Amino acid sequence: METHFELVLLLLAIAAGITAIAKKLNKPYPIALVIVGAIIGILPYEGLEELKSFFAEDEIFRFAIISIFLPTLLGEATLNLPYAHLRENKLPILLLAVAGTMITFVTAGWMTAMFLGLSIQAALVFAALMAPTDPISVLSIFKTLGVNQRLSTIMEGESLINDGLAVVLFTIAAYQYDMIINAGAAGTTIALAEFFKVVIGGLLVGGAFGYFFSRLTSFYDDYPLEIVFSMLLFYGSFFIAEAFHVSGVIAVVIAGLIFGNYGRNIGMSPTTTLSIRTFWDVASLVANSLVFLLVGLEITRIISTVNWLQILIAVAIVLLARSLAVYTSVSLVRSLPSKWKHIINWGGLKGSLSLALALSLPIDFPFREEILMLAFGVVFFSLVIQGLTIKPLVNLLGEKSVQSEQLQYDRISARIYRYNSGRKKLLKMTEQGTLSTIVFQKLKRQYEEELDELNDALEALYDREPALRRASTERAVREALYAEHEALEDLERHHLVSDQITKEEKRYIRDLLERDEMVDRVGVIPDNDQPSNNE
Repeated sequence: METHFELVLLLLAIAAGITAIAKKLNKPYPIALVIVGAIIGILPYEGLEELKSFFAEDEIFRFAIISIFLPTLLGEATLNLPYAHLRENKLPILLLAVAGTMITFVTAGWMTAMFLGLSIQAALVFAALMAPTDPISVLSIFKTLGVNQRLSTIMEGESLINDGLAVVLFTIAAYQYDMIINAGAAGTTIALAEFFKVVIGGLLVGGAFGYFFSRLTSFYDDYPLEIVFSMLLFYGSFFIAEAFHVSGVIAVVIAGLIFGNYGRNIGMSPTTTLSIRTFWDVASLVANSLVFLLVGLEITRIISTVNWLQILIAVAIVLLARSLAVYTSVSLVRSLPSKWKHIINWGGLKGSLSLALALSLPIDFPFREEILMLAFGVVFFSLVIQGLTIKPLVNLLGEKSVQSEQLQYDRISARIYRYNSGRKKLLKMTEQGTLSTIVFQKLKRQYEEELDELNDALEALYDREPALRRASTERAVREALYAEHEALEDLERHHLVSDQITKEEKRYIRDLLERDEMVDRVGVIPDNDQPSNNE
């Protein structure tokens, strides 16, 4: 046990060193870890042989990835992903994650059976392994480039959902294929029933855990304890879901979204929110660093048995299936720029989850070694070749970095929000009698001076960049219209005005929200557009 602990510390030290160097050089650390891990695995390094042999074992790798790191990575991602961002981009995310995953699964399965000679079951298993995307590498590149936040949200949202669906497809293809085939005509019904059972079960478990721990944290203002609650939330929802043979991945995603949004709103102080996020940021960095170093070490296992021609064919199959999935599923989404579709396509990297699932196959599973070889080959190509070329692709397509004007606008907006929040807190303390009026007036003047300077800077920026003023106005109008719609619903619930009037007014607001260009003023309806009693 002591020796194993020392090996873990050694692995962590190597991962931390590589990550620190990559971050200092402003390079994507996941790709650096994979490459260095592969080099360590291939070359004979005296003193590291025990480390390589220990972590290269199938069970160790699979247990570390799925049971230890996966709940951490999923939990951290959902904890920091505002529901509003998902809601705004729900159409492309759902199309990519659901329709895109199914297209990838079917297309890759058919081509694998056709061109690589695997059995139908083995081909479907391989296709399920290639369905999930791993956004960690590409998102780390996006952060160095300052790529549009909406594009990052779409890719992250797709990954969180399709990871869960891909695990379900893998389980059905690997362990229930014979039962479905033997059922004959009823096999399709059985497969669909199993699919929905696992997905809906994961949703229910995750929803229950998310709601319970959100309510639980509302009774405490003790951030160390609430951090422990978050650990129990992510790992508890994962293992409980798996114990009931439903999707642990989906359970963690739903639990994290509820806890990070609903739980934060009803029961977390600012200190608790910051502390929880800081804790999971650290845990995520450790998990990511170890995962990608392990992937590099593990990939070396295929060197002795590699069939380069088969791997090249498999890479081509996966790339074709991904392209078909992306361009088909979001072909009608007009709000998604064409260049984003190219980036989403090439940025759909394969990662550690694919390898962990492949290693979980039983030893006597037909074509197991071929599936492992193909999976490792495609993942290595994906992380290294696609990962290293995504940055040039982004630059080539003109989706370089956020313009300096946008960054300046974001900086000013963030500070205005900060200062207003601080001023409101001071006012509340004064009203409660915990802050003297003299101190409040002094601090208030300091805030007002800072805000005046920021507003002057913002006005000057608007004059230089009218597009920023327009975008800010449209966003404000949209949020105001949402508030107007909620106000009408409140009137309707309390029967304060007639249903006919509220329906007319709500319909008019929905019409405004559906327009390509938002109106310039809130609450002012042109006379020729006003609903009339005759409508």
